[in-house]
Amino acid sequence: MRARRERIRAKRGLNALYRFTLGLTGGLVLVVGIVMIPYPGPGWLCVFAGLGLLATEFAWAHQVNMFARHHYHRWVRWLSRQHLVVKLTIMGTTGLIVLATLWAIGAFSLLGNLLGLNWPWLTSPLFGP
Repeated sequence: MRARRERIRAKRGLNALYRFTLGLTGGLVLVVGIVMIPYPGPGWLCVFAGLGLLATEFAWAHQVNMFARHHYHRWVRWLSRQHLVVKLTIMGTTGLIVLATLWAIGAFSLLGNLLGLNWPWLTSPLFGP
C-alpha cells in the first residue's frame, strides 16, 4: 500500500487528484457523521472515520482526531459516573433535538400527509406552504 501511495505521490497531477478526492470523501463522511451525532446510530463512528480518512494525508486532521477522541472518551467516562436523572435529562434533550430537526426538515408533515392528517403544527417552518 505504501509503495502504491509513493508512486502516486511522485506524479504531481495524480497526487493532487488523490488528495482532492480523499479530502472530499473524508470531508463528506465527517459532515454526515456530525449531522448524525444526535440520532441513534453510528454518528460518532462516521466522525472518526472521516477524520481517519483525512488524517492519512493531512496532519491537522490527525490532531483534530486525537483531540476529538480524547474528549469523546472523557465525555463517556463523565456520563457513566452521573446519576440516572442526569443521564435521562441528557437522553431527553437529545430526543428533543432529534424531534425538532425532524420537524424542521418536514418529516412530520410528510408523515401527516401520508396518513391524511392536515394539522398545521406538522408543517415545517423551513418548507412550509
